[in-house]
Amino acid sequence: MKLRAFNAYCKSLPHTTHVRQWGDAEVWKIGGKVFAIGREEDGEIVCSFKVSELSFDILKEQPGCRGAPHLASRGMKWIQRYSAETLGDDDVKAYLEASYRLVAAGLTKKLQRELGFLE
Repeated sequence: MKLRAFNAYCKSLPHTTHVRQWGDAEVWKIGGKVFAIGREEDGEIVCSFKVSELSFDILKEQPGCRGAPHLASRGMKWIQRYSAETLGDDDVKAYLEASYRLVAAGLTKKLQRELGFLE
């Protein structure tokens, strides 16, 4: 996956916002909370996303994945995919959407209603 495709996919998710933060990182948020971070390195995307506890335990042991620096070290369940050895583009998209939903579920009920996650 290239950075342009990463950004296009994150942008396609409803109510997302984008900022460049922490140097050259492309940071995607829902309701002001980060759900994905990406940057290009040697022509390939390096991206981080929030995962469930089970996914974290599985993915951190897979080639091309690790606990996301600065996030997983603080006890958060974030994975960094740094090469395509294990996760292809479709897998990354699925994890980005899952991260988006996990982060949205942690927003206040009021904000979830405003963004259309609750009726």
